[in-house]
Amino acid sequence: MPMSPHRHNSPPIAASAGVSRQEFSPEERTLLLRLAHDSICTALEKREIPFDPPTPHLAEPRGAFTTLYLGGELRGCVGYVLPTCSAYRAVAETARAAAFDDNRFSPVTADEAPYLEIELSILSPPQPVPAEEIEVGHHGLLISQHGHRGLLLPQVPVEHTWNRTTFFEQTCRKAGLPLDAWRKGATIEAFTAEIFSDKTF
Repeated sequence: MPMSPHRHNSPPIAASAGVSRQEFSPEERTLLLRLAHDSICTALEKREIPFDPPTPHLAEPRGAFTTLYLGGELRGCVGYVLPTCSAYRAVAETARAAAFDDNRFSPVTADEAPYLEIELSILSPPQPVPAEEIEVGHHGLLISQHGHRGLLLPQVPVEHTWNRTTFFEQTCRKAGLPLDAWRKGATIEAFTAEIFSDKTF
């Protein structure tokens, strides 16, 4: 089973901010956005949908965040930060979780569902990267040491206008580690996020 979803307090920035190259085709993006909407609607109707990925690419393990907007306002955001299931299943599950399990909001209603705007962030698998190669606005960070682990998405340092050092320090802080742990043996991994939404089409 996938790890417990994570709530993200700040909605993802627009795909044009350059957080990643385009890996998913327009057809795949359309399919994943439709899946997210269908996952919410079928949950409201007490129906299940198949989670079997339709293509090998969408069967690849990916972390994913689904962000919901209603009338331009944030309505929910939940995600899996690690690639514990296929991209296809991750989108379906995080869409439902964003709609019904984000405890900052009341559950989405049947009246609201047709008016939701959905934004998806598909994460690449984390990979070890030398600290000097981390690019603010392009990479997300995962820092771990002694059983502690902290993760920040690529858009977070952009939203807060952090430089690279502050990005490292704040990721260490989230892990419950000393701010300089990244200089003193902590494992540094990086990932990117491909972000697209209903507004893209």
